[in-house]
Amino acid sequence: MDEKTLKENIEITEHLKNLPVLKFFDKEKLDEVLRFSKIQKFNPGDIIIEEGKNDKLVYFLISGTVKVLKHGEEIDSLKGIGDIFGEMCIVDGGPRSASICAADDVVCLVMDVSFRDSLVSDDQIAFCAIFYQVVAEVLAGRLRETSEELVQEQVMKEVLSTRLNQLNKELAQAKEEIARLKS
Repeated sequence: MDEKTLKENIEITEHLKNLPVLKFFDKEKLDEVLRFSKIQKFNPGDIIIEEGKNDKLVYFLISGTVKVLKHGEEIDSLKGIGDIFGEMCIVDGGPRSASICAADDVVCLVMDVSFRDSLVSDDQIAFCAIFYQVVAEVLAGRLRETSEELVQEQVMKEVLSTRLNQLNKELAQAKEEIARLKS
C-alpha cells in the first residue's frame, strides 16, 4: 500500500470514529458491523443511489456533499459527517424514494444491512434496536426541518395573499379613477 493510500485510510478511520451511528457500538460489535461494511469513494456526478431501485444498503457520509434528487430535480443536499441516506427502503421495504448523486468527491461507509439476518438472536435484536434508534433520530430531525419549512411556506403564502389583495384593491381603485377621468 502506498503512503498516500495509507494516509487516506488513516483519515477515513478517524472519520469513522466520529460517525454518530457508530458511537453506540462497543469495539467488538463495531468490528462485526464493519465486517459487513465497506468504504466507498465516489466522484462528482456519480449516481450513488438510483430512485426506484431496491437493495439493502445504507450509506453514512464520511466526507463530501451529495445531492438528493426526486424525478431528476434537486430537493436537498447532505454534507455533514455521519449524515445517513438510503435508510428509508430498509425501514419500509419499498424501493428507493430518491436518487443520490455525488456533488463532489464523496467518501461513504456503505453498510449492507442484510447481514443482520446472519446475527445470533441477541445480537440481531441489539443491532436492530441501535439501528432503528439512529434512523428514528435522523427521520425526526428531517421531519422537524420539513415542518419548519412548511410553516415558513404557509407564512409566505399568507404574506403574498395579503399583498395580492392589496394590489387588487389598488387596481380596482385605479380602474375607477380612469373611468371617472374618461367621463
